[in-house]
Amino acid sequence: MNALFTTALLALATAALQPNPEAIFHTPPKPLAPGAVTSDWPSFLGPTHNMVSAETKLLKEFPVGGPRLVWEMKKGDSYGAPAVVGERLVLFHRVGNEAVVDCLNALDGRRYWRFCYPTEYRDRYGYNQGPRCSPVIAGDAVFTFGADGQLHCLELESGRVRWQRDLVKEFKLKQNFFGVGATPLVEGDKLIVNVGAPDGPCVAAFDTRTGRMLWGAPHPWGPSYATPVAATVEGRRRLFVFAGGESDPPSGGLLVLEPDEGKILGSFPWRGRRFESVNASTPVVIGNQVFISECYGAGGALVTVKADGRCEAAWTSPRFGTHFMTSVVKDGHLYGVDGYGSGQAALVCVEVNSGRELWRAKPRWEEVIKGREGAQTVSFATARGWLLLVDGRCLCLGEFGHLLWLDLNPQGYRELARTRLFTARDTWTPPVLSRGLLYVCQNSRDPFQETPPRLLCYDLRGD
Repeated sequence: MNALFTTALLALATAALQPNPEAIFHTPPKPLAPGAVTSDWPSFLGPTHNMVSAETKLLKEFPVGGPRLVWEMKKGDSYGAPAVVGERLVLFHRVGNEAVVDCLNALDGRRYWRFCYPTEYRDRYGYNQGPRCSPVIAGDAVFTFGADGQLHCLELESGRVRWQRDLVKEFKLKQNFFGVGATPLVEGDKLIVNVGAPDGPCVAAFDTRTGRMLWGAPHPWGPSYATPVAATVEGRRRLFVFAGGESDPPSGGLLVLEPDEGKILGSFPWRGRRFESVNASTPVVIGNQVFISECYGAGGALVTVKADGRCEAAWTSPRFGTHFMTSVVKDGHLYGVDGYGSGQAALVCVEVNSGRELWRAKPRWEEVIKGREGAQTVSFATARGWLLLVDGRCLCLGEFGHLLWLDLNPQGYRELARTRLFTARDTWTPPVLSRGLLYVCQNSRDPFQETPPRLLCYDLRGD
């Protein structure tokens, strides 16, 4: 048994709930309202991979101090969101020089098991050293893809390793700008990965049960930071991969694949001209069209996909370039955040059919915050925040730790409620909602509350 598996197995615990020394339990959540619709959140961007939730009867007015904090846990480095199925929550993060997969009770933060393996990844730009990918729960399995290219399948019940592959070694992958960062997609019995191998597959499918590679689709476009998605278009199942990472000159775009054998049916080049640029926003499927976007110059494009997989542009817009958030679709309109940096970021509404921009806004406000050095007035903005369509409204998680309820419509946006959860940079992880509980990742230290990076669980259950 090699050192990797020895380290992992020594760290395994039994499936029974155990105390979690990193977690603090505050208060139990209120009971679910009668008739409330709830759902799991098994993968990145939610059950339908598009930041849309079917949950209902949520808390619409925030009390003073914000929604009740159910529990919190000190976490390591990571930009990935947790995955939740039933009462199990899986968090993938880095603690010291180990990549850590924690399986926790979603209601109180107690631990079922922990799996660890060594990692030496170092971010070349000084961002955190943890995973970029979110864990994926499918059936009785958990899949993780580390920044160093380690792909694991674990048993959800126990954390035991079913299979593991080192894709960096197998395919001689480069580190790219920010390590490995595209969360895999489970499509039937296949795990779809944007590998981006220089002399191998750009996209590969692995058997979810054994880890055996079922097919590999070669293409010169490299690995991106956008998660693949699957959808039925013109009566046929298709995979959509927004590829493109470190290359000179920059290259990338949308690939359309047939999922059974991995044949590439169509492609649509879409990439900014800047060398230090990546494609990071997940494709948004709208009927037989796919919206793709990047913030380094090209902007956004709506691509029409033919029955045979061929692609053509419906429209393009250099003024709708999302950085890493994924736009949402509501009543024939796209809502997203255009802009490279937090200062340039603007909330934008675009008509799907025409690509016409209807409005853009930069939600800003000031607050008085008390810290160790006394009270001070601080300016805030939603900046490069995330949008989640749920319960007839839009829940927005701002880049610096604010939670807002917004009404989004073609005439503009209206703030319905706002609260500050914490004050910290790099809130780039999408919020997760399951069974009326909201899970938020604080990815950097809060200088006012003096709290470290945390995973926070809030009670968002309404009446």
